[in-house]
Order: sequence, then C-alpha cells, then structure tokens
Amino acid sequence: MIQRQLTFGEAVQRALTVNYCNFSGRSSRSEYWWFSLFSFIVSFVIMILFCWSDTLEYIVSGLCSLYFLLPTLGVSVRRLHDTGRSGWWIFINIIPFFGQLIYLYFTIQPSQTVVNKWGPEPNMMETWN
Repeated sequence: MIQRQLTFGEAVQRALTVNYCNFSGRSSRSEYWWFSLFSFIVSFVIMILFCWSDTLEYIVSGLCSLYFLLPTLGVSVRRLHDTGRSGWWIFINIIPFFGQLIYLYFTIQPSQTVVNKWGPEPNMMETWN
C-alpha cells in the first residue's frame, strides 16, 4: 500500500461535506493543513472585501466563523487521532503560547503507520503489481 496526499480541493471538499461534523476517524496532515489554508484564505478575502464597512465585515466574518466551526474542530480532532492522541488534546490550546506550540507540534507529526483505535491510516491506497 502507498500513501496518497489529498489535493487542496479534495481536502476542502472532504472537510466541508463528507466530514462536516465528524469527530471520529483520522485526518492526514495534508487534509488538516489544506483545510487550514482554505480557512485562512476565506478569512483574508472577507477582510479585504469588507474592510470599508466594519459592521458588515463583522457580520460576514461571524457567519463564516460559525459555518467553519464544526469542520475546523472535526478536522483538528481527527488530526490528533491520526497521531495517536485523544481529541481532548485540542483543549491544550487554552494554555497561552505554550499550548499552541504543543498543539502545532502534534499537528505536524506524521501519521501513525498502523491501525490505531481511531481507524486505519488515512489516504492509504492498495496497489497491485
């Protein structure tokens, strides 16, 4: 079996449709980081488009934040599962600075290459010779 990385579009589509409110299973690094980049781009575009109106910017960014809340939490919890950690580790972000550094360390680690209690390694494809 070989590992296949998700493309930008596949990762965003998976996070916003199939796994919109899914907190079980595993997410690969590519799925997590592509979705994080997409969320950042959307936030940046909203900021640029509505910078002339603070009120409108707050309303639109607030609605987008609500829409992205569950998929962001879901992909984050699944990413922690992929590294062999419980999803409860997401709360380490509450600790200022050091919590975010530890969480960043967790999210950049490679996937566990074995089946763990949250399922098989994501993005694995069987190949036939």
